[in-house]
Amino acid sequence: MPAYWIARSKINDPVAYKKYTDRVPEIIASHGGTVLARGGDYQIMEGPEKFHRFVVIEFPTMEAGVSCFQSDEYNDAARHRRENGAGEVETVMVTSGDATV
Repeated sequence: MPAYWIARSKINDPVAYKKYTDRVPEIIASHGGTVLARGGDYQIMEGPEKFHRFVVIEFPTMEAGVSCFQSDEYNDAARHRRENGAGEVETVMVTSGDATV
């Protein structure tokens, strides 16, 4: 079952953050992921206006997405946004479908 990596971010240091974003597409692809949305226009419909960059990535399974996020390659790239507050990110992985009871 496909799963989706959904991230909201706030970029505090665009130069350091770009060192992260330049590396991530290749890492995602190596784990079977497909970027569906990365940056671009957005409209906040509800909630805080803290985040100004949104990313949606489809993976073939939840395990593939989690493996990508936990990989050494991803974490090495992510250190560019994690160190010194270059960016603030909230990331979730969610399976597709309607699991509402």
